[in-house]
Amino acid sequence: MPKHIVRLLLLIATFGVVAIGAKFYFTDKSFGVYGHYRADAVAEIAAAAPIYRGAAYCQACHRERFTQWSAGIHKVVTCETCHGAAAKHPSAQLAAPPAPVDPRMHSRIAAERLDHVKLMIPADTVKLCTLCHEKMPGRPATQKQIEVSRHAAGQQCIVCHNPHSPKLAAAGVPQAAKPVDAAAGRMKAAACANCHGAEGVSPNPVWPSLAGQQRGYLVSALQAYKAGARRDPLMTEQAKGLSEADMIELAAFYASLSCQSAGSSAAAPVVSAGKAKAATCAACHGAEGASGNPAWPSLAGLQEAYLVNALKAYQTGARQNPMMAGLVKGLSDADIEQLAAYYAGLKCK
Repeated sequence: MPKHIVRLLLLIATFGVVAIGAKFYFTDKSFGVYGHYRADAVAEIAAAAPIYRGAAYCQACHRERFTQWSAGIHKVVTCETCHGAAAKHPSAQLAAPPAPVDPRMHSRIAAERLDHVKLMIPADTVKLCTLCHEKMPGRPATQKQIEVSRHAAGQQCIVCHNPHSPKLAAAGVPQAAKPVDAAAGRMKAAACANCHGAEGVSPNPVWPSLAGQQRGYLVSALQAYKAGARRDPLMTEQAKGLSEADMIELAAFYASLSCQSAGSSAAAPVVSAGKAKAATCAACHGAEGASGNPAWPSLAGLQEAYLVNALKAYQTGARQNPMMAGLVKGLSDADIEQLAAYYAGLKCK
């Protein structure tokens, strides 16, 4: 037999022996016991701590937020979707102390560390929320959708929404212990008539008409003047002496009155420009300036001068509201005048 054939056969035999040896050396002893996999892997996987642990894992430490979440429309979105896997939570590292550490010492260390345990809080909620809520073809109509470029001037979603129960909530208006008597509010409103009119229609374009306004908004506005979140020498002084019951009765009285539109004398192009800009405001104040939420005011038919002053007050901080501050900060004087002209010219409802 030729030498080169012998050498080739020896080389093939050598490779075969090495391959067989490698197979036995590198193959785990438990491989193939139950099937074409490593049997020990089953026990190892079962013993490993789960990366995702479900919403129930968060309940013990975050009961209030868990209650809000489980009762709201976001209950289909688990905690770990926004806050990250539970395995990354610092508390997950406290379950099993290292063997050499005395258990009593571990308990002390655990208690100290728990003082600093914090959930991962998403910083960019716009980027997170729009994964599900950005308007695009094919998404179910039952899932609320927004046009990101036109919605809330790019503010973070949590300015307006509670992330655990994100429906836009009504104002936290105190409820009266008994049905509110609007007549009692009329008596208290006598002190307001000089500025806001006997029937809630202001004779002065600088002061707002209150007739037909949202009851919840009126209460929250009075609360803001009393607390200093709105600053106005006259209104602050008036609100100081009002009790919670007074505010509720005043709001009930003015909400029961028939509104009257102030009208606008602005040119048609100015009103048209204001209508285009008002698209950003429609989510809270209604498409035609009539708010569907008692937390926010209806703007249709309010005095033009008053609306201008109110928007500028949000810009300067004389009125403090994080949502409105974000919306108005980019408005020019011309933008404000156009918006005011548009809303003043609408028919109040």
